[in-house]
Amino acid sequence: QVQLVESGGGLVQPGGSLRLSCAASGFRLDGYGIGWFRQAPGKEREGVSCISSSDGRTYYAESVKGRFTISRDNAKNTVYLQMNSLKPEDTAVYYCATGAFTATMKSDEYPYWGQGTQVTVSS
Repeated sequence: QVQLVESGGGLVQPGGSLRLSCAASGFRLDGYGIGWFRQAPGKEREGVSCISSSDGRTYYAESVKGRFTISRDNAKNTVYLQMNSLKPEDTAVYYCATGAFTATMKSDEYPYWGQGTQVTVSS
């Protein structure tokens, strides 16, 4: 059974940093695209970043370019999201997803999802 577990969320001040992790079991991440999504209260889920399974290319939402970095460690079967220069508008529950055949920001392409981790940016 596929299981994705996000961790690393918490409360930080504006301008601070967090590193999110997504550990997978029952599924190999190295052969598929992986995405990070987020959902704030009262808002729809939006794509944040994704990484290609074939060549490691990365993609980012315009709102996080230059601040967030996605990476993967195939040996640990884990994907990461390094978040720097955090803003209050980054506050949301962050989800990782996998199983897409390519890197995509379309949530419908991902059959497997984690339970989410809360990120709160506030002074």
